[in-house]
Amino acid sequence: MNRRDFLQSGLVLTAGTMLLTAAPGFSIQFLATDWGFNGGVDDFCAAAKKEGYDGVEVWWPQDAAAQKKLFDALDKHQLLVGFLCGGWQSDPKEHLQTFKNSINAASSNSRKKPLYINCHSGRDYFSFEENLSFIRFTTEITKQTGIPVYHETHRGRMCYSAPVTRKFLEAVPEMRLTLDISHWCTVHESLLADQAATVNLALERAEHIHSRIGHPEGPQVNDPRAPEWENTVKQHLIWWDTIINRKKQKGEKMTILTEFGPADYMPTLPYTRQPLANQWEINIYMMRLLKARYIGN
Repeated sequence: MNRRDFLQSGLVLTAGTMLLTAAPGFSIQFLATDWGFNGGVDDFCAAAKKEGYDGVEVWWPQDAAAQKKLFDALDKHQLLVGFLCGGWQSDPKEHLQTFKNSINAASSNSRKKPLYINCHSGRDYFSFEENLSFIRFTTEITKQTGIPVYHETHRGRMCYSAPVTRKFLEAVPEMRLTLDISHWCTVHESLLADQAATVNLALERAEHIHSRIGHPEGPQVNDPRAPEWENTVKQHLIWWDTIINRKKQKGEKMTILTEFGPADYMPTLPYTRQPLANQWEINIYMMRLLKARYIGN
């Protein structure tokens, strides 16, 4: 199969995969990332709406003016939203306080209730107990507000690796994940075949997906449409299928963010830093592929 035939047949091939029939109540919302978008928030929301996204995932804006711009754009283009929250300080106590302030503000704003809050939680070098404080806090926020709060599997954060994340999941049964498994592929330099039990636990606790394709040497393939990545893409689809089948069986809602990133996540040519592929086009491709696979349109 040549490259053009592969690109044209990709949606047909993946749409034929057998998945469970959905119970009443099942739905999927697809969200766009503003990461790498060149333009203002209104332009971004307009572009996301035009392409068929249900909403957007963005970092919680820290100042009132930025919040108003975001809320106005969401209302204008009739989009849902998921907020990203986190901290950056190297001191665990300062970091946790910033984290709490951001989540408290995002969960209590009067303009727009988020679908969820996705957390860049803690640091990989914080102690187990220090990182556990982030999970305990978010568990209480979900109970108080009804807003799901998820912890993302992300390098540099507390869920940076599969075995470390497993310890948190075992310690706190209420903990729920944003699964960006591309990070684990990189951390463990594999497609995780030797950690099936841990991956299965993560799939059982995952409520939100960041649909980027990682590989053993990096968190993002240069272009998931290219035939050389076919087996890697299939493995990610197997992981995601497991989550979607659970959601379909239980009749629950699901959210998916298409999150291929710009340079330097996107590989580039040397000297010019020209991206090897178009980030926005790839994310649209991923949305359409997963829509065809999971809801048939």
